[in-house]
Amino acid sequence: QVQLVESGGGLVQPGGSLRLSCAATGNNFVVNAMGWYRQVPGKQRELVALLTGGQSINYADSVKGRFTLSEDSAKNTVYLRMDSLAPEDTAIYFCYAKLAGELWAHDYWGQGTQVTVSS
Repeated sequence: QVQLVESGGGLVQPGGSLRLSCAATGNNFVVNAMGWYRQVPGKQRELVALLTGGQSINYADSVKGRFTLSEDSAKNTVYLRMDSLAPEDTAIYFCYAKLAGELWAHDYWGQGTQVTVSS
């Protein structure tokens, strides 16, 4: 059974750093896209960073220069390094992946991990 397993998150002071990781587990699939979205209560879920085709990374304007998305393709894992965190980065962060097998393709979401930036 394919699923996304997230780790990281927590409480950090403004200006601090955190790293999130997300692993796609299971067998017999390829990763077409993988990355992170975030959501604040009462607002729509928004893109943070997304790797597509194993090459192109799209960042939200609000995180460019502060967040870095990287991957370990052998482990089907992506990492989101978040630097210079600010209170407005506080949200629930969700891992997302578009995975495909021989005869199927499906969007997957992680359970979400809380990131709180506060002094």
